[in-house]
Amino acid sequence: METLLGIAVGIGLSAACGFRVFVPLLAMNLAILGGHIHPSPEFAWIGTPYATLAFATATVAEIIGYYIPWFDSILDTIATPAAVIAGTVTTASMVTEISPFLKWTLAIMAGGGIAGLVQGSMVALRLKSSLSTAGAANPWIATLELVGAIVIAILALVVPIVCLGLLVLLCIAVIRKTGRLLFGRRTSSAR
Repeated sequence: METLLGIAVGIGLSAACGFRVFVPLLAMNLAILGGHIHPSPEFAWIGTPYATLAFATATVAEIIGYYIPWFDSILDTIATPAAVIAGTVTTASMVTEISPFLKWTLAIMAGGGIAGLVQGSMVALRLKSSLSTAGAANPWIATLELVGAIVIAILALVVPIVCLGLLVLLCIAVIRKTGRLLFGRRTSSAR
């Protein structure tokens, strides 16, 4: 049961990495320091005071960067691969008591995958916002992303199974929306 909870926490934190790369890592660091969660031994460094300083600094820089109109697009370019890596690391760090092959396969596919899916959705939303509002709505989107990262990280740490259920619903919604955009809605005459 502990392994399943660890997987749920890891995947939830990975999804939060898709919104903001460093917010969930900072939340994870604080939860480890508080004794609320316990990472795999090889990831114990995430719960050190040095990591707190690094994650806090990176979190503040990332938050500020997304409110700078032209810099947010540059950050999206960097944040996409960084979110996948962070998602992989957060999932791998929380998965214990299974073989390393299965652990890393799960971390890459589930953790990196959900982080990439969320990040890709946010990049698409920001691009659409930039094109339709000349970037005027981007600060609102940045705020929503920050709130999303905080809420999902807290849910992942407090009620991981509920968080995982919500993420499944989010994935279904994103896949359906993407399918509609790519293939269009079927009309009654096309049937």
